[in-house]
Amino acid sequence: MDRLDELAIFVAIVEQGSLAAAARRLRRSAPAVTRALAGLEERAGIRLLERTTRRLAPTEAGRALAEQARAVLTAYETAMGGLSDAPVRGLLRVTAPIQFGRLHMAPVVASFLDAHPETQVELVLADRNLDLIEDGLDLALRIDHLADSSLLVRRVGTVRRVLVASPAYLAARGIPESPADLAAHDTIFGSPRTDVREWRFGSDRRGTVVRLAPRLLVNEIEAQLIAVRAGRGIARVLSYQVAEEVAAGRLVRLLRSHEPPPIPVQLVARGGPHRPPKVAAFLDHAAERLRRLPVIREEE
Repeated sequence: MDRLDELAIFVAIVEQGSLAAAARRLRRSAPAVTRALAGLEERAGIRLLERTTRRLAPTEAGRALAEQARAVLTAYETAMGGLSDAPVRGLLRVTAPIQFGRLHMAPVVASFLDAHPETQVELVLADRNLDLIEDGLDLALRIDHLADSSLLVRRVGTVRRVLVASPAYLAARGIPESPADLAAHDTIFGSPRTDVREWRFGSDRRGTVVRLAPRLLVNEIEAQLIAVRAGRGIARVLSYQVAEEVAAGRLVRLLRSHEPPPIPVQLVARGGPHRPPKVAAFLDHAAERLRRLPVIREEE
């Protein structure tokens, strides 16, 4: 973890009085904040925080470090402020899931290029999560709950895992009223390279698990949707992938009250404060435009 980033986390903990509140303020996971504190205390060789009945309070050494850390962070921001007018230029490498990239990220990239004529963008579309460092990427759009990391995260919306079928299929086979009814239906499963063929409904703790015997297994979303449109059965996909067809009545969304919780849609970049102007500019540009998309608008 970047040392300046680590100091910023420590200052947030002191100012917020709890690890959870600091994590929310910084948009980090609680485990990442806890690890940063543990690493800082290990390097300092002294306890920096004491836990009271209601909150965390800095020790004498912790108060001294927090004061010095604020000065360091202020000095850094002042130094970087002189570079705030640096031109936005150069190559930016961005990755996104294939279908989302085609439908929504490509237009964002096009408008960014129009706004910043000295930039170039390489848009890498892949349905697996590419590693920012190993694959030499600047930013990624992730549709998932992120593993604990030091990535900078900008949330832009949510999607849901939804069940869909064609009106013709439902007219012939009936509409399932509960997850258990799926046992009597043809299903199209999207992950053939696994022995676990099941769909989970509801929350993780109180959810229902339905074991499947799929009629069709296919690892590509458009192939799944072709089969669904043709009336071959019921598939589970992400809501943005079928939003237009559901709105037009060409597909029907099923068992909405049983759907799992929403999945965050997030822009991520490498953590720490050392972001080039082109990265900061793209984050702001993309976040503003993606948040306007009805297909990923936050749902209750």
